[in-house]
Amino acid sequence: MRNNYIVNINILPVAALVLLGLAACQRKPAQTHAAGHAQTPDSSITALTQPVNARVIATIPVIKATSGTRIHTAEVSGVITYDTRRQTSIASRVGGRIERLLVKYNYQPVSKGQLIMEIYSPDLAAAQRELLLVAKQDGPLLSASRQRLQLLGMQPAQIDQVLKTGRILYRIPVYSNANGYILEQSSAAVPTATAPAAAPAGDGMSSMGGGSAPTAATPAAPANTPVMLREGQYVNAGQSLFTIYQADNLVAEFSFPSTLASKIKTQQRLLLYPVHDKNAMQPGTIGLIEPVYRNGQNFMLARVYLGAHPFRAGQLLTASIPLVYHEGWWLPAKAVYRSGNQSLVFRKTGGAFTPVAVTTGATVAGMVQVTSNIAGWEVASNAAYLVDSESFIKTNP
Repeated sequence: MRNNYIVNINILPVAALVLLGLAACQRKPAQTHAAGHAQTPDSSITALTQPVNARVIATIPVIKATSGTRIHTAEVSGVITYDTRRQTSIASRVGGRIERLLVKYNYQPVSKGQLIMEIYSPDLAAAQRELLLVAKQDGPLLSASRQRLQLLGMQPAQIDQVLKTGRILYRIPVYSNANGYILEQSSAAVPTATAPAAAPAGDGMSSMGGGSAPTAATPAAPANTPVMLREGQYVNAGQSLFTIYQADNLVAEFSFPSTLASKIKTQQRLLLYPVHDKNAMQPGTIGLIEPVYRNGQNFMLARVYLGAHPFRAGQLLTASIPLVYHEGWWLPAKAVYRSGNQSLVFRKTGGAFTPVAVTTGATVAGMVQVTSNIAGWEVASNAAYLVDSESFIKTNP
C-alpha cells in the first residue's frame, strides 16, 4: 500500500508537463499569426491615430485666399503743436536780479513789444551814472555812453528819459520780440509723443468708409505748466531765459504704428480735421517722417506743416490717409489664428485639417494680409473651431 502511493505521486507531475507542452505547441502558430498582423495595420485608420494637436478631422466650410491691389483708408490721431523752425529766444543782456516777472506759465500767448520782465542790474546802474556825468561835461563821450547803454539793453527812449530827469532807472524792462507762445528755456523744448500702451496686431487700418484705428501712439498736447523762474532770482548776462514759438506757424503731428513705415512717405497727401468737427476737413501734405523709440515701443511721427489754418496749439486732430497694398494674399480675420507671436491657418489636406504657420502683415477691414505663398490652399473659414483649448498646436513648416 505504501509503495503504490509513492509511484502515483511521481507519475502525475510528468503527465502534467507533457500536456502543457502539447498545448504550447498548438498555440504558437496562432500567436505568430497575430504578431504578423500587428505589423501591417489597416491604412484606413492611420489618419485617425495621429494626435489632435497636429491633425484635425472635421466638416466645416473652407475658403481660398484672394489676391490683388487693395486701397484702404487709415485714421490716426494727432495734435497741433509748434513749428520749431520758427522760434526766437529772449536773453538777458546784463546780469542782475529779476524784480518783476509777468510770465506765469509755459505756452502763455504773448505779443511783440509786450513786457516780459524787469531786471535790476548794478552794471546798468553804473553805466547810467557815467552817462549823467558825461552829459554835464557836454563832451564827445556822450554818444559813446549812449551806445554803451543801448548795447546793455536800454531803449533810446529810456536813455532820453534818464538825461531829461537826471534819475537812474534801476529796473530795466525786457520785451517780447515776436508774436506767439512763450516757453521757459529750462522746460522741454518740443512737445513729444507718448508711446503706445500696447502694440496692436497688424496696422489696425479702418475700412474703406473710415473708422478709428486701434491703440497707437498719440502725440502729447503742450502742457501749460508753471514757469520755474521766480522774482528775486539772479540771471547772468547772455543767459537765454525764454523761447517764443511764432503763432502763425503751427505743425500737425500724427502718430503711426511701426508697421506702416513702408506705406507712409513724404509729400503724401491726407485729410485732417478736428476730432469733434468732421465738416472742417482740409487737405495736408506730410513734410517730415521721424521714427521714434520710446518706452520699449516703436512708432512713427509724421509732421504736416500748416499754412493758413483755423487751428490752435494743443487742439486734437484726426487724419485720414489712403494706403495701397499690392502684394500678399488676403484671408478673413477669423481664418487666421494667432498663438502668441505666431500666426497659423488650418489647411485642408487629405480630408483633414493641418495647422500651418504663415507670415502676416496688415489687418484691414476685417481681412488679414498673408505674405506667405498660400495660392490654391483650402483653409478653414474659422480657425478657432479647430483649436483644442487643453493642448498645444503642432504646426508644419
